[in-house]
Amino acid sequence: MSDVFEQLSKVLDERKTAAADSSYVASLYHKGLDTILKKIGEEATETVIAAKDGQADQIIYETADLWFHTLVMLKHLNLEPQAVLDELERRFGLSGLEEKANRGEK
Repeated sequence: MSDVFEQLSKVLDERKTAAADSSYVASLYHKGLDTILKKIGEEATETVIAAKDGQADQIIYETADLWFHTLVMLKHLNLEPQAVLDELERRFGLSGLEEKANRGEK
């Protein structure tokens, strides 16, 4: 896992036990999964809009927000970001069509 993901993972773990008013992430954890998922939806929409506008700096900014909130969700569910990276690594050498077929998708 990259150093950034490792560092962020540690901070997100620390914020899980912090007081709700001590940080933005702690407040998300205290509000619960529905609030975290709503933020992911908002950030996904903002990422799509940024991509449609074609401004690289905004695309990067919004994608960072989307990834961040997705990491918050993973940690809230006691899942490690490394598990996602492992899944991506598993897919190397596997065509997208083959991957979808293995999942029974059309």
